[in-house]
Amino acid sequence: MSLQEMCEEREKCSFNTRELTYFLDGGKDKTLELEEMMTSFERDPIFKVPTYDLSWKEQREMSFKRITRMVPFLSLDGEEKFNKRMGLLAIIDGATYTRLGVHFGLFTQTVRALGTPEQFTHWCVDKGGLKCSKFFGCFGMTELTHGSNVAGLQTLATYDEDDGCFLIHTPHLGATKWWIGGAAHSATHCVVYARLIVKGKDYGTKNFVVQLRDVNTHELLPGIAIGDIGKKMGRDGIDNGWIQFTHVRIPRFNMLSKYTSVDDEGNVSKPKFAEQLGYTALVMGRVTMVYDSYTTGKRFITIALRYAAMRRQFGNDGTGKEKKIIDYTHHRRRLFPLLASVFALNASSAEVEAFQKKAQESVLSGDMDKALPNLKDLFALSAGMKAFGTWETCKIIDEGRQSCGGHGYSGYNGFGQGYNDWVVQCTWEGDNNVLSLSCGRALIQNYLALEKGEKLGDYSKYLANYASTFELKTSQLEDIEQIISAWEFISQNLVKKATTSYKNFLKASGNQEDAFEKVSSNRFEIAKIHTKLITLKTFYSRVQKAKAEIKPVLTLLCQLYALSITVENIGQLYSFGVITGSDFTQQVNFKIDEINEKLRPDIVGITDSFNLSDFFIASQIGKKQGGIYEEYFYFVNSQTGKEQIPYYYETVFKPYLHRSLEQNDNED
Repeated sequence: MSLQEMCEEREKCSFNTRELTYFLDGGKDKTLELEEMMTSFERDPIFKVPTYDLSWKEQREMSFKRITRMVPFLSLDGEEKFNKRMGLLAIIDGATYTRLGVHFGLFTQTVRALGTPEQFTHWCVDKGGLKCSKFFGCFGMTELTHGSNVAGLQTLATYDEDDGCFLIHTPHLGATKWWIGGAAHSATHCVVYARLIVKGKDYGTKNFVVQLRDVNTHELLPGIAIGDIGKKMGRDGIDNGWIQFTHVRIPRFNMLSKYTSVDDEGNVSKPKFAEQLGYTALVMGRVTMVYDSYTTGKRFITIALRYAAMRRQFGNDGTGKEKKIIDYTHHRRRLFPLLASVFALNASSAEVEAFQKKAQESVLSGDMDKALPNLKDLFALSAGMKAFGTWETCKIIDEGRQSCGGHGYSGYNGFGQGYNDWVVQCTWEGDNNVLSLSCGRALIQNYLALEKGEKLGDYSKYLANYASTFELKTSQLEDIEQIISAWEFISQNLVKKATTSYKNFLKASGNQEDAFEKVSSNRFEIAKIHTKLITLKTFYSRVQKAKAEIKPVLTLLCQLYALSITVENIGQLYSFGVITGSDFTQQVNFKIDEINEKLRPDIVGITDSFNLSDFFIASQIGKKQGGIYEEYFYFVNSQTGKEQIPYYYETVFKPYLHRSLEQNDNED
């Protein structure tokens, strides 16, 4: 019956799901390449081993077994294809993805971004970094007392002019490197963030490659102390650890020196924009996390929607059966906008990745005056999209779980482990609130630059097109371009208002940092509005380029996203006079319900376009054929065994149940 019902759902679909898959993947060739890699995962027995009931130590072992299956592809794939393979691994096993990603994504890419070509060749080619041969890297940024404040890190790298070496030292407990993925068991080398001290002068946080373990025996080297962080909320397959350095001597060559260098006499040289360029390694991770937000989001919205299309509860569907929960207006309102958000994340992830490449090419051209506006935009955009993208995926996972009722709470249906594994994305590589404030600060700085007549980057130049008034009418609620214009107007006014407040506080106090602190709430709000605006513009731009066959359904999804974020921020539109009338919000809500009704026949087809097999969905209630009860029942019984009397019956249960009772404990 479930199969028949799911077939009926698919027959309602108005478009070719394969074409929508090609659209999401960036073309037919990319889809075929992804499918080839997906098949290799599905056929590898090590990725089929259930991990539901493993201890955190067993998860560590399993994750490294899986790493050994991934590493050969470093040589076979080439870097771009391997990155796509890693993206698929992120859906299957977030811990293994992160454990290998720390080495391949953070360590090697930091050496590439901040090291000289000679340094990259030395560590990543000659020493085996790119192939994980006698080499496994980790990323030593976070400390016990500092995380997001990279400039405030306290590990020291003091230059010794007598022998031309740096002394890496942990001066106190608070400077202990903490949460370092790979440190506890795996890493042989570490990119250490430490304060460069030369001739008593502090030059700020720089990057140094430090060997942690003997590559033959895996024993810790002298001066290195490492411990295990232990049990975590999620991703227990990662061997997070702490590191302390006691006057560890490293060659001068080990300081990554693309932008800042120290010669043998202790002379420090750095270009004009060294500080900004030094943070480019962090941007790469944030860009990747926007894509991860899409791939994780599409998995969990698929589970929730397929379940909704099969689950019947209350009511009557006109045939004597209970009504499918997907046919309740409120249930659609809970899930369909989140589906639209997944498509928006797909668009924004592709956009920010392309923009990152463009910004890097500008830097490599050597014309920093030309490159800097887009580089500033990249820092702000990647921060905002990482923050609001990962938050949105948190919402998708948890709302999806709740929408599946009690079955969503089962560990075998994916949501619990998925949520625990995902939420760290809101913290690492920049706490989301801190990143949002950073994005807001950049927008104020952009507006100050605009007032000076300076050039803005591609994604902030709309701030220059200031208009004094704008009105959005209820008759324009399907006009995405008008909604975009309304959002631009709101963003322009909010940024202008925040900048004015900042200047007033600066004039009063004379302290720039204090003035920025005073407008923190403004900074967060403008970051949110700016990021969602750019996401909407990007989504709409991509829809315009879609094939005619899939453009109608994409247009509906884009309209739904536009209206959903608008109703969530309706107060801003009222406050700046963009909308008037007491019934505007009600009209937006009616329009959302109308779009949801139009999307309803295509919902299962849309989930199919994500092209995730049951192996990748990994949920008993989200399977493609729709057997939400049969599959679930048999799987649960296969995992839990047939024990009728608990193993602790004789030792705990029976003694308690048959204990002697005092007289006043007896029932009357």
